[in-house]
Amino acid sequence: MLAFETDCHIFSGCGFEAPGLHSFVFEPLFTVGGFEFNKPMLLAFLSTIVVVWFFWAAFGKAKVVPGKLQMIAEAGYDFVRRGLVYDALGKKEGDKYVPFMVSLFFFVWLMNIWSIIPVAQFPVTSVIAFPLGLALVVYVLWLSLTFRKHGFVGGLKNITGYDKSLGWILPLIMVLELAQHLIIRPFTHAVRLFANMFAGHMLILMFTIASWYLLNGVGIIYAGASFVMTLVMTAFELFIQAVQAYVFVLLACNYVQGALAENH
Repeated sequence: MLAFETDCHIFSGCGFEAPGLHSFVFEPLFTVGGFEFNKPMLLAFLSTIVVVWFFWAAFGKAKVVPGKLQMIAEAGYDFVRRGLVYDALGKKEGDKYVPFMVSLFFFVWLMNIWSIIPVAQFPVTSVIAFPLGLALVVYVLWLSLTFRKHGFVGGLKNITGYDKSLGWILPLIMVLELAQHLIIRPFTHAVRLFANMFAGHMLILMFTIASWYLLNGVGIIYAGASFVMTLVMTAFELFIQAVQAYVFVLLACNYVQGALAENH
C-alpha cells in the first residue's frame, strides 16, 4: 500500500513508500475470453469517444456563425492544420492529411490530460504500448507513402539512402539508414512521448504521496512545501502534455513529408 492510501505518516513508525513501477500496473477491471481490460485501456477508449463526440458535436451541424463549441473546434483544427501540417507539407499536399493529424493530436493530448483529471489521474501514454501503437500507425503510413510515391526500387533507395557517388562507404551508409528508418525512428517517436509522461506522472506522485506522509507534527511544514510543489508540477505537466502532443504530431508530419519528398 502507498503512504497516501493508509494512515502512515512520518513519526508514526512506518516508512515512506515511494512510487515505482507498481504505480503503473493496474488490476483488470474485467476479463473477457482471457482478455484483460484495465484502467489505461478504459481511459484510451474514453479518449476515443470524447474526441469523436467533440468534433461530431462541433461540426455535425456547422453554422456560418459558429457557436462556442464550433469556435473552439475550429481554433483547434486550424492550429494543427496551419501550425503543423501546412508548415511541413504545404497546403496542396497537406490538406489530405489534416483530418488524420488533427485526430492524432487531440487523441494524444487527451490521453496525456487524464493525468490531472480527478479519479482518472493517470496519463495513458505513460504505458509504452499506447505511444508505440500510435508510432507504428505513423510508421506504416510513412512506409506505404514512400513506396507509393517512389515505387518499389525508388522506395528502397530512399529508405537505404542509396547513392552510388558515396563509393566504398555506401554499404555502411545503407545499413545505418536502414536501421535509422526501420528501427530507430519508430522507437524514438514512441519513447519520447512515453518517457516524458512517465517521468511527469512519477514526479507528481512523489510530491503527492510525500505531502500526505509528512502531514504529522512538525512535518506539516514540509508537507505544505511538498503540496506547493505538487501544484507547481501539475501546472508544468499541463504545459508538457500539450507540448508532447505537438511534438508527436510534428514528427509525424515530418515523416510524411520525407516520404513524399524526391530526395530524403
